[in-house]
Amino acid sequence: MSDHGHELAFGGFLTPSAGRPEQVVARAKLCEQVGLDLVTFQDHPYQPGFLDTWTLMSFVAAATSRITLAGNVLNLPLRQPVVLARSVASLDLLTGGRVELGLGAGAFWEAIEAVGGRRLSPGAAVDALDEAIRVIREVWDTERRGMIRAEGEHYRVVGAKRGPAPAHPAEIWVGAYKPRMLRLVGRAADGWLPSLAYLPKGPAELPALHAVIDEAAAEAGRDPGAVRRLLNVTGAFSRSSGGFLDGPPEQWVEELAGLALDHGIATFILGSDEPRAIQLFAQRWRPRSASWSPPSGPRRAAAPAPSRSSRPPSRPAGRPRSWSPPPPIRGYGSARAGSGTSPPGQPRRHRRPGTSTRPGGRPSGSTSWTCTTTCARSSPRCVTCSNRSRAARSPRTPPGPS
Repeated sequence: MSDHGHELAFGGFLTPSAGRPEQVVARAKLCEQVGLDLVTFQDHPYQPGFLDTWTLMSFVAAATSRITLAGNVLNLPLRQPVVLARSVASLDLLTGGRVELGLGAGAFWEAIEAVGGRRLSPGAAVDALDEAIRVIREVWDTERRGMIRAEGEHYRVVGAKRGPAPAHPAEIWVGAYKPRMLRLVGRAADGWLPSLAYLPKGPAELPALHAVIDEAAAEAGRDPGAVRRLLNVTGAFSRSSGGFLDGPPEQWVEELAGLALDHGIATFILGSDEPRAIQLFAQRWRPRSASWSPPSGPRRAAAPAPSRSSRPPSRPAGRPRSWSPPPPIRGYGSARAGSGTSPPGQPRRHRRPGTSTRPGGRPSGSTSWTCTTTCARSSPRCVTCSNRSRAARSPRTPPGPS
């Protein structure tokens, strides 16, 4: 796989849990604080345990100043293309060019149909995505004269006005695995955004999938290098190696280097809600991903593919960015990435091991602590984010809403 010349970038992939909205925002701000380029959120509008992804992205955009935002990936069947195009352009203008569009053809069709969406066959879903991408680009193309007219089978636009245009050339990243979707990526998308955990054979599958994209791009008269290759990754940070992307940070550096050099992956997105995992993931590539270089010496062979049971629930701006170092990490034990999170709507409580908790998540005892590093939750010891050494002791406060 050749190097297509894209700047290396690193990001986070967060669960938009409605049970602890302030925690989701705190994790997104942490991604910016530790120097990641990108923060992304899954999009399941039919899931009542999740925040609406576009509303969350807008809130996080106002709470941050540098980091790029994207859906990973947005659910097209429940998001009308013209409105979606204008939403992306509007938020991009408001943030000064910090928004990209991650887009998917849809899944979980029973849930989509239950909330009023149309159930589509796999082939029809690909056709609908193709039509939608054309409509979105027409909306953004304000230099072209005339109204937008599209007589598609799934999306019909008759005389809509163009605009607004995004503040920067916003990219469309598509999550795809099957040949028809991969060919669509090659001829129409700006980026390919799969999850490594969805590939049964792991990295060994990447060359064949890249080849389909490259061939479709060439047939469409495009440079295959115009398609950015992104990848959602999961694993665990631990003191000893337990497999692919399961070990100390140095092992992660070596294995991600292999994915970049051997498979042309330019953007790595960590699927994890654990603050320590986010910090460790960013630690090896700070202050900015552009300064990263692969380790010297021979790389070990890739380990077996990650288990499918660890599946995650997807171009960052290239301008220079400021950065400040995160708080020091005092050991990492076994920080899980992409696992250990609570079910939707049931966020983990912050507690000291071995103590009971009152309703609202406040622990029993004569004192309370407040985590001052990441989550700012009251707790004797913040088990959820593991900030034991940076907790500030304070007088006990009466139980209240968590």
